[in-house]
Amino acid sequence: MKGRRDRAGDAPLLAWGDALRADKTRRARLRRRVAVTAIGIAILLACAAVPPAPRLVWNASASAPIGLYRVSPGAWPEPGDMVIARVPERFRRLAAERRYLPMNVPLVKRVAAYAGDEVCALGTQIFINGRWIAERRVVDVKGRAMPSWSGCTILRGRQLFLLMDSPASFDGRYFGPTEASDIVGKGRLLWRR
Repeated sequence: MKGRRDRAGDAPLLAWGDALRADKTRRARLRRRVAVTAIGIAILLACAAVPPAPRLVWNASASAPIGLYRVSPGAWPEPGDMVIARVPERFRRLAAERRYLPMNVPLVKRVAAYAGDEVCALGTQIFINGRWIAERRVVDVKGRAMPSWSGCTILRGRQLFLLMDSPASFDGRYFGPTEASDIVGKGRLLWRR
């Protein structure tokens, strides 16, 4: 009886096959767990290294309507739109030391000019495309000299000029054009205080 197999003789071979399959399944589960854990750790490290853009911002400054703003990162603003932006790097410490704005708190400002527009600062006057648009102060309310820039510049690429109505507003009239890298996103007032 050549075609017949001895079941008793196959038992060790079958047990060995079952053990191999169980071991293979265990290794596959372990690989999946390690992969999921590694992906989770990578996401956490990425968030720590590059914090996600805020989605809601509370504006407590009187230079823009006080209230809660919705942030739309990636939505590029048009002139007249409100934006959420970081103070340019070279002015962050000054703004924090003078208590205009804490170091990592973004501004809420209106876009007054964008690529192709000419912005000029001459003395205490600000002009956009040859038209007078705003005044700026020489000193703040405590008598400290305000930063200033002078001359004319044509905004290029994704530069914006941020400007609010009040000469006391810490905005482009004092620090000049804002680079796209400092724009967090378009802002929309959700709730006004």
